[in-house]
Amino acid sequence: MKLIQIYIRLLSILIIAVMSLNTCKDNDSDSPEMKKYIDDLVKERKEKDYSLQFDINSPFNRDTTITFNPLNYYEPNPEFIFKSRLIAYDIQDTIQILGTKGESRPTILLGYVELAKDNKVHRINVYKSFDRTGASYYSIWFTDRTTGNETYGVGRYLDFQLNENPDFIYTIDFNKAYNPYCAYSALFTCPIPRADDHIDMEIEAGEKNFH
Repeated sequence: MKLIQIYIRLLSILIIAVMSLNTCKDNDSDSPEMKKYIDDLVKERKEKDYSLQFDINSPFNRDTTITFNPLNYYEPNPEFIFKSRLIAYDIQDTIQILGTKGESRPTILLGYVELAKDNKVHRINVYKSFDRTGASYYSIWFTDRTTGNETYGVGRYLDFQLNENPDFIYTIDFNKAYNPYCAYSALFTCPIPRADDHIDMEIEAGEKNFH
């Protein structure tokens, strides 16, 4: 049985490595596809700035002690776009995640994705949470070697859209990593990534520290 599990694990790593090679080809910075991707990403960032500045539910409008400034980002970097299946845990435990105000949040540990870079495979958890209405949503919360230096000290987030197909190949794009609202205002609380959510590399993509 152990031999079968080892074989499956090695096969999974090989598949991820092959997908990563294909991703590198698809993410050629000079390709028309990548140029369109960068244009769309820059547009999304400008739209987020606009929303944070003018939306009445924005932390900058709910907290009158803070001043809006355009968000800081790394330059778009195709090296931090990955492909992976979601590997569901056999037992999807409900665990308690701490918020930045000390509160406990029940959260389901759904599974993980694997990121192949520089001859290493990194595992990062996917969580299922529930909003105040009871609706479910899925997230990746992470820290990395930039955390507390160039990026927010609590960690950063990625939204995750679950696909019901267990063989679906997800795009994990760290250029879309963002800060939670607690990075801008102490009025807000946000989940704190656990030690298991640390990625042992410098993810120089996505949102940086706020001013």
